[in-house]
Amino acid sequence: MSRQSENEAAAGSVPAPERSSLRELAAFFLRLGTTAFGGPAGHIAMMEDELVRRRKWLSREKFLDLLGASNLIPGPSSSELAIHIGYLRGGWAGLLIAGVCFILPAAFMVCALAWAYVRFGKLPATSALLYGVKPVVIAVILQALWGLGRTALKTRFLVVVGVVSVALAALGLHPLLLLVIAGASAVLADQIVRAMRSGRAASLSPLAALRSLARSSAPLASASGAAAIAAPFSLGGLFLVFLKIGAVVFGSGYVLLAFLRADLVAHRGWLTDSQLVDAVAIGQVTPGPVFTTATFVGYLLGGVRGALVATIGIFLPAFLLVAASGPLVPRIRQSKAAGAFLDGVIVASLALMAVVTWQLARASITDAVTILIAVASLVALLRFRVNSAWLVLLGAIVGLFTRGLYGH
Repeated sequence: MSRQSENEAAAGSVPAPERSSLRELAAFFLRLGTTAFGGPAGHIAMMEDELVRRRKWLSREKFLDLLGASNLIPGPSSSELAIHIGYLRGGWAGLLIAGVCFILPAAFMVCALAWAYVRFGKLPATSALLYGVKPVVIAVILQALWGLGRTALKTRFLVVVGVVSVALAALGLHPLLLLVIAGASAVLADQIVRAMRSGRAASLSPLAALRSLARSSAPLASASGAAAIAAPFSLGGLFLVFLKIGAVVFGSGYVLLAFLRADLVAHRGWLTDSQLVDAVAIGQVTPGPVFTTATFVGYLLGGVRGALVATIGIFLPAFLLVAASGPLVPRIRQSKAAGAFLDGVIVASLALMAVVTWQLARASITDAVTILIAVASLVALLRFRVNSAWLVLLGAIVGLFTRGLYGH
């Protein structure tokens, strides 16, 4: 490495000791975005296998550092990991190229499928296909809940936070407010435990802290209540909805469903539950980030311009947050408060996933055939680790065969 490169690396402008060409970054992430099925876990596994084991672009330790940083900020974790790697290997240009190349293939595919859905969605063949795919989607979400829950519920306190969060979510508490309360509660509990261990419990007032939390949450609660007023559709409103979602969603991409339902189904009435399930089902047919479900929703509401606006809105925060946090990765990873807050947020995210899965399942699992598809898919995912893409394909075939055969 040249002296200039060393100076730049020391100054933080070039974060990697060895840079990749922008063409290499673009080629890899375009290929990944075109072939990466299996959700965030699958995307991350493919990145680790190709970039750590095969190409040796970064060490396993550095890879884990970037993965941890991606989980500490809201947004799609696998997309943010791709953006982090792009920044590490190619600076600011690499950050943009890696993120855009990973997102675009799936966005184009989803947009094409959205066009077909709008044009042919009422035809028996398309209806039958989605009839078989929707129960598979529910099983995929349940599998994600099972795996993430086993990792996230690390203490009895977090189990309690999860149970309370499920109850509050079922009662209709706004998702953003729920995440804030759960994260703040986890930080408070961590402070109490550390104070007790150090003999300073008397100096900490949990009731006062909780009263302060309630006061600080009041404006947010009012804002969420105001958002519940139905509003006419506009591209500007669509952009703001997805910008907010991209800036606050922690955990798995499936948590997106809770926010979409709260903002677009319950509050604004722009979508129905059935259309939301269809959006998720279409998203499962394509590789790449789960957040490209926003592309489908945008097209459904505003055509090509709506798809573009929704896609930019939901992914823009990921680029901005990675750009801001990338140089601070070591400090973020070592922060005890950030770790405690994230624990609470993730548990609340799983609670939101559980409640919205129940709501969506009621619209998707309606008879013996769909029950059988959902149960068989869940067994295949949990017991035999079958790739979800194959299950989506099989579900589509079963739906086409069943609906076509009996003429439903």
